[in-house]
Amino acid sequence: MTSTQRWPEQGWALLQLLLVVLLSQAEEPVCRQRGDPESPQLFKHGDIILGGTFSFHSRWKDRQETYMHKPLPLECTSLNFRDFQFAQSMLFAIEEINNSTDLLPGVSLGYKIYDTCGSIARSVRVALTLTNGNEIVSAPSEEPCTKPAQVQAIMGETSSSPTTAIATVIGPFHIPMISHFATCACLSDKSKYPSFLRTIPSDYYQSRALAQLVKHFGWTWVGAIRANNDYGNNGMATFIEIAQQLDICLEYSVSFFRTDPSDKIQKMIEIIKASTSRVIVAFLSHMDMDVLIHELSHHNLIGYQWVGSEGWIFDSQTAATDKYHILDGAIGLSIPKAHVSGLKAFMMNVKPLNSSNNKMFTEFWETLFSCKFNQSKSSAEIQRDCTGQEDLTGVQNSFTDMSLMPIFNNVYKGVYAVAHALHSMLSCNKTCTKDLQLDPITILQHIQNIHFKTKDGEEVYFNENGDPAAKYEIINWQPREKGIVDFVSVGLYDASLSADKQLNLQNTSLIWAQNSQQVPVSVCSEKCPPGTRKVLQKGKPVCCYDCIRCAEGEISNITDSVTCTRCPPEFWSNNRRDACIKKEAVFLSFEEIMGALLTTASLFGTCMTALVAYIFFRNRKTPIVRANNSELSFLLLFSLTLCFLCSLTFIGRPSEWSCMLRHTAFGITFVLCISCVLGKTMVVLMAFRATLPGSNVMKWFGPAQQRLSVLGVTLIQIIICILWLIISPPFPSMNFKEFKDKIILECALGSAVGFWAVLGYIGLLAVLCFICAFLARKLPDNFNEAKFITFSMLIFCAVWITFIPAYVSSPGKFSVAVEIFAILASSFGLLICIFIPKCYIILLRPEKNTKKNMMGKGAIK
Repeated sequence: MTSTQRWPEQGWALLQLLLVVLLSQAEEPVCRQRGDPESPQLFKHGDIILGGTFSFHSRWKDRQETYMHKPLPLECTSLNFRDFQFAQSMLFAIEEINNSTDLLPGVSLGYKIYDTCGSIARSVRVALTLTNGNEIVSAPSEEPCTKPAQVQAIMGETSSSPTTAIATVIGPFHIPMISHFATCACLSDKSKYPSFLRTIPSDYYQSRALAQLVKHFGWTWVGAIRANNDYGNNGMATFIEIAQQLDICLEYSVSFFRTDPSDKIQKMIEIIKASTSRVIVAFLSHMDMDVLIHELSHHNLIGYQWVGSEGWIFDSQTAATDKYHILDGAIGLSIPKAHVSGLKAFMMNVKPLNSSNNKMFTEFWETLFSCKFNQSKSSAEIQRDCTGQEDLTGVQNSFTDMSLMPIFNNVYKGVYAVAHALHSMLSCNKTCTKDLQLDPITILQHIQNIHFKTKDGEEVYFNENGDPAAKYEIINWQPREKGIVDFVSVGLYDASLSADKQLNLQNTSLIWAQNSQQVPVSVCSEKCPPGTRKVLQKGKPVCCYDCIRCAEGEISNITDSVTCTRCPPEFWSNNRRDACIKKEAVFLSFEEIMGALLTTASLFGTCMTALVAYIFFRNRKTPIVRANNSELSFLLLFSLTLCFLCSLTFIGRPSEWSCMLRHTAFGITFVLCISCVLGKTMVVLMAFRATLPGSNVMKWFGPAQQRLSVLGVTLIQIIICILWLIISPPFPSMNFKEFKDKIILECALGSAVGFWAVLGYIGLLAVLCFICAFLARKLPDNFNEAKFITFSMLIFCAVWITFIPAYVSSPGKFSVAVEIFAILASSFGLLICIFIPKCYIILLRPEKNTKKNMMGKGAIK
């Protein structure tokens, strides 16, 4: 139909609406309710009326409204025995109060209880009905069309979403509303719901308790299913917030409602199938859980560990529905056990013929006993007639099941809270003031301030948000024989205690999914052991990570470490990377092979020098010893002995004194040694110069001058060493750079200038000595000592020239070994080249050891 075709129809409808408005203005002014009047399903007259809203039916028939005519009333289906039990708890409390002489004496309480079918729209309609009433009251035009509320307080609703709708409507009128099972934390907001109170703890605490429970068992990778209403969405939002603070990750979080189409539920099941988490947190009502179990059973989804909210975890009908043991081992929170004496007998005595609310009781009775009142004899669908006197004692169904006694108790406490507030307002003693005009605001204030104990000893009071104290029992589903499930209490949660004491699990053996005795494991990644660190997997939650081994020199000594800690400089990581161990101290010791060999070589050189000195001393009067200043020869042997021995100061653990001694002793003894060699060389040169005509050189280079020259040359080195020790002496240090897992104990030079000045001075003397010896090598003499000095200096210079790069490039103790080797090699070079030829003549060729032979021109043969 085009828009031009629709215009006449739309115009006609607009004209009709205008005529209705004009005619209504012409009528006598009245307070008229819009829509059809609502009649309560259960009612009783009394001096003071309490309202009640319960979902006697859990579903309703969907209709596709065309809005071409007035919509029909909501058609409710699926009788809900649970809420009928809640209503009976309210009736029991009212009956008990009416029969009491201590509470509201002489005042009778009545009630108007409506069925909301769990529908938000119908809940709003019922709220308005309880507020306004159904009567059409004429009123003169000069008076306001107002009157007192029909009820003084409203008990209910069971679910959070309908409760939110009702509390929103009645909030501006300040009519108290006390819920027994609406747990949404949003209802604690007094700015939105100023007249709402409840006798069940807020999900603000339940969500936190569930998160702590999940954390307690080490489940860091979980799935979540929530009811798509205020109860599920708000409760799960708080759970997720706290879970993130506790390092718990959600693999998925899906919502559904029991009236959702099957394809949406199928998508949710596919998500569960594809998941890797083995724990599911379900924030659902018992009606939603019943639907979910039915769907899960078709897919054989067993083996998951369920964590439940109080909406279903202790519901016996849900347990009876679980024929495939999907929920076996479930754990969750429930309202603490309670007992209301006399309530069970009251419920068992329900009879439809005893009630003035015959229509509601009739439907209940027919459903309960599968019978029909006044049925036609021709009907084949009904098995038998109802008499109305059937006995409930032997009936086993959800109505006779008393497992929801804690919730019945919540209804009971809510009614008594109103009664105690009215008792205070009416100044009741033996009688009450009946002519007092009841004001909803005043009633609300009195309810908020009540504090009393029930007949069974339970304290009742509300905090500033209208909530009771938050306490939960921790329930574990433990299957028994014949499919029976025991709801075993395994712990408590008390929000009034300190954070570390709120969750208290008893030492009771728990049953887990598939009757396992072991706590299920549900993690995205296994815990990282000590010695590793966590590295997050790209694009995944923080609970998904890889365990990377700590690098060398780093450790982690806790499980699931985020970082590795570097060991202190003197320590290194062990092979497992979970502890720092002290690094091995490395130095050239006497015990190791290299140190022992060098020590042996040093002692051998010392002994060899001593032996030569002994031979020279025994033959000190022979020409070969007397030639070329025997004093310098003995001084040279002494200095060589010191050279051999000073190498021992380089071996062993460095200390402050050994570091200063080794370099200065080495420098001074070597200068003494070379100064002696230089003196002997100069003696050779001067001796042959003295044979020239007119030469008096030996006058100026006699023994005294030779001694002074040796002393002067050595003194210069002593001064260099003293300055070095004063300005910046060598000191023991720990080298961490050469090896990662070892400490090199070495002697730091202190002043590099001082060290190289000492070596440079030795090198300068060695070069000078070499030059002089080289110049004197061809002088006529059968035993020209200059030749051997030249060769020894050649060895000495070669050793120390190669020493420099070898020393610089050798790591750790090997640099010390190189220096010792250079000392020993150069010392052996001097000893062998200068003294061994003489010892050879002394010991093996004594015939050559004559003055004549020393002065001859032939070579030694």
